[in-house]
Amino acid sequence: MERVEQLFNALWQDYTQRLCPSAGQVHDLLEEGEPLLNDHIALRTFNLPQVGLDRLAAPFIAIGYKPCGKYHFEAKKLYAEHFEHPNPLAPKVFISELMVGQFSSLLQQTVRDLVNQVPEEAMHDPAFLYGGRLWELDYATYELLSAESEYAGWLAAHGFGANHFTVSINQLEQFTEIQEVNHLLRHNGFVINESGGEVKGSPEVMLEQSSTMADRVPVNFTDGVREVPGGFYEFAKRYPTADGELYRGFVEASADKIFESTNQ
Repeated sequence: MERVEQLFNALWQDYTQRLCPSAGQVHDLLEEGEPLLNDHIALRTFNLPQVGLDRLAAPFIAIGYKPCGKYHFEAKKLYAEHFEHPNPLAPKVFISELMVGQFSSLLQQTVRDLVNQVPEEAMHDPAFLYGGRLWELDYATYELLSAESEYAGWLAAHGFGANHFTVSINQLEQFTEIQEVNHLLRHNGFVINESGGEVKGSPEVMLEQSSTMADRVPVNFTDGVREVPGGFYEFAKRYPTADGELYRGFVEASADKIFESTNQ
């Protein structure tokens, strides 16, 4: 587990410093003397050979993770897989990729131009997972991509890193319902993602989720610093399946709305 902890600590440092500075405040609100249990993280990429889902999965597979589920998001033109470690306490990993070929030729060419700047050797060091942007980008290109795909704009601006960590509600003692957590967060000034409802999912699908809306964070574009949506924090409550074990997968309809936590 040591290698798992090292990788997630590095991802957490990048997430809290660069993408979601408010995560520390969420921790302070929810922590009960025990470290919060992280249900899963999510990573984004483009489905191009240099940076595709398999490249992001490789460092996790090297430390024992295995692929466990596949997901399709037709409207957003995304494909995703989730990975689990044999140790049930290790966070799950949800990796999605943008199906670049399904977009306009302008977006395709723009994304290819960005990805072609990535040095091949960078992708062989697991540190790329929390290395941020490996290409140059101006603000107009960010706006152009965002207009066609919010996901493409976000990924172009931030590069690689966890767009969210997820608090496992099952482990908390003072809260048993996601609504209670949302109420506490709202009371402390956080905005909750209400796309598809404040709580996504239900006991019937064995998973309930909610999330904050992304922090606005400064990004260095080639023509100056601008504030754009960064990372967000998610909350998940899992229900037991017929065998009594907590459900371990993801629900496409819910995940589809969680993606919108980074919308402008």
